[in-house]
Amino acid sequence: MFKDLIPPPGPPRGLALAQLVCRLGDGAYNICAALYFTRIVGLSPFQMSLGLTIGWSAALVLSVPLGHLADRVGPRGTAVTLFVCAALSVASFIFITAFVPFIIASCAYAVSQRGGSAAEQALLAGLVPKDQVTRVRAFVQSSYNAGMTIGAGLGGLVLLFDRQGAYYAAFALNGIAFLVAAYILRRLPAVAPVPKAPTSPDGRPASKSVFRDAPYVVISVLNTVLLLYVPLISVALPLWISEHTSAPVSLLSVMLMLNTVVVALFQVRVSEGVKDLTSAIRFLLLGSFLLAAACVAFAFSSTWDSAWTAGVLLVVAAALMVVGEMMQAAGEWEVSFGLAPKGKTGQYQAFFGNGITVAEMLGPLVLTGLIVYWGAPGWILLGGLFVAVSAAMAPVIRWGGRIRDENERLEQESLAAADADRPAERAADRAEPPSGPAPTLAPAPAPAPAPASAPAAKPATDHPGEAVDDLV
Repeated sequence: MFKDLIPPPGPPRGLALAQLVCRLGDGAYNICAALYFTRIVGLSPFQMSLGLTIGWSAALVLSVPLGHLADRVGPRGTAVTLFVCAALSVASFIFITAFVPFIIASCAYAVSQRGGSAAEQALLAGLVPKDQVTRVRAFVQSSYNAGMTIGAGLGGLVLLFDRQGAYYAAFALNGIAFLVAAYILRRLPAVAPVPKAPTSPDGRPASKSVFRDAPYVVISVLNTVLLLYVPLISVALPLWISEHTSAPVSLLSVMLMLNTVVVALFQVRVSEGVKDLTSAIRFLLLGSFLLAAACVAFAFSSTWDSAWTAGVLLVVAAALMVVGEMMQAAGEWEVSFGLAPKGKTGQYQAFFGNGITVAEMLGPLVLTGLIVYWGAPGWILLGGLFVAVSAAMAPVIRWGGRIRDENERLEQESLAAADADRPAERAADRAEPPSGPAPTLAPAPAPAPAPASAPAAKPATDHPGEAVDDLV
């Protein structure tokens, strides 16, 4: 089991290490940010929430252009540059004293963090063989969870001290983590940038962008609904446990630990079952049924007065949810990478990754209204929604797969035709007579008779050195 925690040597290990270090800093930041901005900086909760929402909205708008930039200039350099920018933006939080500078710093942090992550995914796709992308992505996700868990523990120590200097240390840790991650990525092999696409006769690009790839857009939108499980455990569950069950709220920490540890230990092993789009569809469907079963267990946890019974149901629900989450993640990675055209991984991954940003922005509002205020029927509706969306994704994924196969076939035929034309062109060039009038050939003079005393000529030799010796 523990061998699944160590990625293969080479680029996979470097990518996983960069993710571990980077998310370690993010884990500490996420724990401390709200209290720091409200208690130390002096922002109101509304100002803090509005500033963060504006920042993530800017990341949502600029992520695809930054992904396209990573494709055009190279993903490694783009990821390194954006992670350095993220480090500087985190450091600027220490000097924030007003609302407007906080908005600017939040935008810089969110844009550079999301853009750097998209470029990192493009780098992964360029350095790892296509049939190993999902497995390596699982190693990266395990490192993500491990880093977030360690960082959250360090953030908890900061809250224990609850001093301005301790908060500064957490932000400094996050900034240093981004710089170290940038250094690790800088040492990986470079991926050649993609040249500018040719234009059609009407002046438009000959190859379409992600926004014109209908199957991929539909899949990304549907996947955003599935990603509601991300804010579920951090936003809706604390309110559900405290207001609708007899279980202690402290049980939430056990559920969070169960989620992060299980993903870190078993995500790679679960992802080994995904090899192609067909297996990805199967994992998405099975994962959605497990998520639905978890929702049913959460709903029934409110029907028992016993704290022990409610607690057991909550833990069982959390276990079902984490297995469903891992299966969903493995399926969506295969789909997001497998349907992205060659040379466009940056912008495609940026667009697909926007789903997590939208889920984190809208999830608290949707889940609070659906679960906290509606109760058990809301849980049942959410579980049915997971299953329905996964079932709807299956035909769209097949549609995208057919388009991908057809494009690859046409590309191979075009290359084969170009290769077949080259010998014919060269033969035609050799057979074509020279231009202009043909030169007049003069009759060759008769050879002069050799003198009788002349020695017999030596036979020709294939060795220039021997010919030179004969002349000496």
